[in-house]
Amino acid sequence: MTDKRRFLCVIGLGVAFSATAAQAAPITTNALALNSTTDYVNAPHLPYANPNAPKGGTLSLQARGTFNSANKWMTTGIPMAGTDYMYDTLMTSSLDEAFTIYPQLADKVTYDPEDTSWIIYHIHPKARFWDGSTVTAEDVKATFDALLTKGPIFLQSYLGAIKEVQVLDTQRVKFVFNGDDNKEILLTVGAFPVFAKRSIEADFDKVMLTPLLGSGPYRLDKVNVGRSISYVRDPNYWGRDLMVNRGRYNFAKIQFVYYQSDEIAFEGFKSGQYRFRVENKAANWATGYTFPAMQAGMIKKEEVSDHNPVPMQGIIMNQRKPLFQDIRVRQALTKAYDFEWMNKTLFHNQYERLQSYFYGSELEAKGKPTAAEMAVLKPLLPKLDPIQRKATLEEWQLPKSDGTGFNRAQLLEARKLLLEAGFYYQDMKLYQPDGKRARIQLLIAGDTLTRVALFYVRNLQRLGFDAQVQAVDTPQYIERMRRFDYDMAFDNFLQSLSPGAEQIGTWGSSSADETGSQNTMGIKNPAIDAVIDKLTRAKTREEIVLYTHILDRLLRAGYYLVPLYGTPVTRVAYWDEYRHPERLPSNALGIDYWWVDKDAEQRVDNYLKR
Repeated sequence: MTDKRRFLCVIGLGVAFSATAAQAAPITTNALALNSTTDYVNAPHLPYANPNAPKGGTLSLQARGTFNSANKWMTTGIPMAGTDYMYDTLMTSSLDEAFTIYPQLADKVTYDPEDTSWIIYHIHPKARFWDGSTVTAEDVKATFDALLTKGPIFLQSYLGAIKEVQVLDTQRVKFVFNGDDNKEILLTVGAFPVFAKRSIEADFDKVMLTPLLGSGPYRLDKVNVGRSISYVRDPNYWGRDLMVNRGRYNFAKIQFVYYQSDEIAFEGFKSGQYRFRVENKAANWATGYTFPAMQAGMIKKEEVSDHNPVPMQGIIMNQRKPLFQDIRVRQALTKAYDFEWMNKTLFHNQYERLQSYFYGSELEAKGKPTAAEMAVLKPLLPKLDPIQRKATLEEWQLPKSDGTGFNRAQLLEARKLLLEAGFYYQDMKLYQPDGKRARIQLLIAGDTLTRVALFYVRNLQRLGFDAQVQAVDTPQYIERMRRFDYDMAFDNFLQSLSPGAEQIGTWGSSSADETGSQNTMGIKNPAIDAVIDKLTRAKTREEIVLYTHILDRLLRAGYYLVPLYGTPVTRVAYWDEYRHPERLPSNALGIDYWWVDKDAEQRVDNYLKR
C-alpha cells in the first residue's frame, strides 16, 4: 500500500475501497474492489466459484432451539434460521480478500475521497423484488429509517453515524453522515439487506412468520413450526448473472431442521434427516463417525482451514454484577479453568487454548508490545488498573495446569487472589468483603457445553464458591442474555480480518447498558474506548493491524472472560452428494458456492430408502 492512497474500511465484513488523494472529487465508480494485491472487478466470476456448477438438489442443515419470527432485525421475537438468503444487500463481501466488497443491489457509487461525510449508492436498474417490482432508492431509505427507529438498540448505535438518508431520484440514494471521522460507515451501509417500502410500512415490527418482501435469491418455501424451515431458489432472481453470483446459490432448496440438543441433532444427521453438518464436538469428530453410513462410504469428513481469527469462545463474567468488579476476582476465576485436563479427557487433545481474541490470524498480539504499540499505549496506561497495566505490557500466557484434573497449583493462586481482594473463608465457605456469600450461577442453554460447565463449576466449589450450573430453555436463555440477567454464561465472539466499528457494540462503554447489545460482559474501559476510536479512523491496513493488536492486549489483560478452546479449522461432515470447487475461499467455508452431484444424490437416496 502506498502513502498516496486513502482507504475506507467496513469492519466486520472485510471490505474497503481506495482512491488517490490527488483525485478530483467527487468520483463515480463501480470498481469498489480495489486493494494492493487483487482486483476481481473485471473477472467473469470470483476465483472460488465454479460458474458451471449444476443447479438443483437440497442443502439441508441443522438449527437449534426454536423460532417465531421471519424478521431478525426487530427488537422482539426469535428469528428463523437462514433469513439472509431472502435479501440482497447494496454490496456483497468477498470471501477471499480481507478488504474487498463488490456491487450487488448497487452497481456503482459516487463519493469524495477528501470528504467522507457522504456517499451515493446507485441502484442497479435491473434490480427487482420477488413480485417483479423495481427496487428503488425509496426502498433503501425506508429500510434504513426502520432500522434506525425500530431496530435493536445496539444496531441503532452501530448506525448512529447516519445523519440522513436522501432520495435523489429513483435509482440514487445518498447517505449523509455526522461528519467525516467515521471512514468505514460509507461502506457499512452497503452491507445491510434492503426490504420493499410497502412491506416495511405494514409489517416491519410484527412478530410473524411472513417475511418482508425481498429481492434475494431465495424465497420462503415451507414453515413447519418448531421443526423446520425451507427456502426455494427464485427462478426469476434478477441478480443471477451478476459477477459475484456466478457459480453461487446452486441449491434448488435450502432447509434447516431444528433440534433441541446436539446429541439429538447428531442422531438426525446419522439417519439423513439433514445432510450437511458442521461438527463442533471433538469427541464426535474423534470417535463418533463409526456408524453404518460412514462405514458404507456414504459420509465424507473434511477439515477446512481459513485465515480468519478463531472465534473467541469463553465463559463471560457480567461486569454489571458487583462480584466481578475486582480484577483479582476475575483473575482467580480464570485460573480455576483447567484446559489441559479437559482437552485430554473430554476433547481427545483436538483443541488449542485461545490466547487471543483474534487467535490464529495476523491480528493476534504476540510477544511484548512493539515500539509502535508502545507509542499508542503510553498515554493510555494511566487509565488502566495496575494489574491490567502490567498484563498489557507483558508477553501473554494463560495459566497452565499439570493435566491431572486437580489443578491444585492454580487453585491455590486463585485462593490467594481472592483473599487479597478482601474475600474470606468461614467453615470452608467463601464470603465476599461485604459479608455476603460468594455465589455464582453459570447460565447455559442446551447440553453442548454441559460437561465443560460442570467441571468448571466443580473447581469453583473447591474454591469455596456457592456455584451452580443453571440450565434453561432456549427462549428463556435468549431473553436473559438480552437483559444481561446472569452471573456467568458462555458466549462466542466472531471476528473478521478487518475489525472496526462493530467493536464499539462488543466492547465499548456506550453499549454496555444497551439492552440486547453484544457487550455481554458489560465492559466500560476508557482505554479500550480510545483504541476502538483509533481503529474506526484507521486509513491503512498497517494502522488496523496496529490498533487491533493493542485492543487484543487490553481485552486479554482485563480478564473479562475465561478463554476456552478452539481450532483453526472448520470440521464438516456431509453425505456424499455435495461437491465444492477445488479452490475454496481463504476466509470462509463458502457453502453458497457448493452444489449437489445428482448421480451421487440418487445413490444417497437409494441408501436411505433401504
